[in-house]
Amino acid sequence: MSNAHGLQSLRVMISGGGTGGHIFPAIAIANAVREREATAEFLFVGAEGKMEMEKVPTAGYRIEGLPIRGFQRGQLLSNVGLPWRIIRSMLKARSLVRTFKPHVAVGVGGYASGPLLAAAQRMGVPTLIQEQNSFPGKTNVYLAKRVDRICVAYAGMDKFFPREKLLLTGNPVRQDVVRLAGKRPRGLEQFGLQDGRPILFITGGSLGARGINRGVEAALKAWKEAGIQVIWQTGTPYFKQAQAAVEALAYSDCKVLEFVSRMDLAYAVADLVVARAGAISISELSLVAKPSILVPLPTAAEDHQTHNARALTDHGAAVLLRDAETVEKLGSAVLELIQDPNALQRLSAAIAALGTTNAAESIAVEVIRLARK
Repeated sequence: MSNAHGLQSLRVMISGGGTGGHIFPAIAIANAVREREATAEFLFVGAEGKMEMEKVPTAGYRIEGLPIRGFQRGQLLSNVGLPWRIIRSMLKARSLVRTFKPHVAVGVGGYASGPLLAAAQRMGVPTLIQEQNSFPGKTNVYLAKRVDRICVAYAGMDKFFPREKLLLTGNPVRQDVVRLAGKRPRGLEQFGLQDGRPILFITGGSLGARGINRGVEAALKAWKEAGIQVIWQTGTPYFKQAQAAVEALAYSDCKVLEFVSRMDLAYAVADLVVARAGAISISELSLVAKPSILVPLPTAAEDHQTHNARALTDHGAAVLLRDAETVEKLGSAVLELIQDPNALQRLSAAIAALGTTNAAESIAVEVIRLARK
């Protein structure tokens, strides 16, 4: 099939997933390529049983799953079949590359990107990786030796990757989430909040964040007394306990939600955000210029969330609080900031300066350039 210019239609493979932090950027890159190359064909490759197997088809793209999975710490018996899974994943990845015949292969991180990009590289297909974190995972460091282009979200990544392959693009984010103009009144209505009083938004991601939730529960009484309105996204495991804690205090200005489907409306009303330090969360917070207290996930691979948070705190663009300190310190950290308009303004200006717009478009241009090379 050819496009309007008489060139063969692009075939693009995109691999990775495991979390929304990998899946949503992958979809954003595909959408940006498609805007420039309307006839482009895509094949996503994910890990069987992971959330990409549902999210990618919902976004309108085809996906194939590999039997790959990670090493299960603390569950040694479940790792017995891991070498066989890796071999099967490598064989299937080679088969997919051979049959789809991509012009370029893109890896966004997650279990599936290793076997797929390694297979593509061996078969002479140009490859690009998009590294979202300020401290890269081992797979991307390994793949970088033979990759053609590395799109990164942070400066100074030549500590880990060959400088001549780097392109600073920022992280692709969902545009509907970061477009806030005119949405504040709708957000106040959505969450049942009042204008003119401080609003705190707490989010731990779709699964919640135990350390953050425990810190919030310990702080509820003080926040209620201070008149703070709260949107508390708990995740499923902590939801009932959070509801009970709020009801026991009759804290009607604290809205407890299992999941927030309209992040844009929550951002639009928030004066201060408490969140994990995942790469995509940080990219969104930078683009919406929200003052933030970041609580890195302590079990993240290579402790990359702490590295992500420090990339902001080193520029005075966020406050870092360790997961183990939340019960003792989160309540007072929130009160200190949310009652100081000057401090909020300083954080907002500093984090806005680190935001990168049009990341998906910049990466799409590189994908197309490699494919047409």
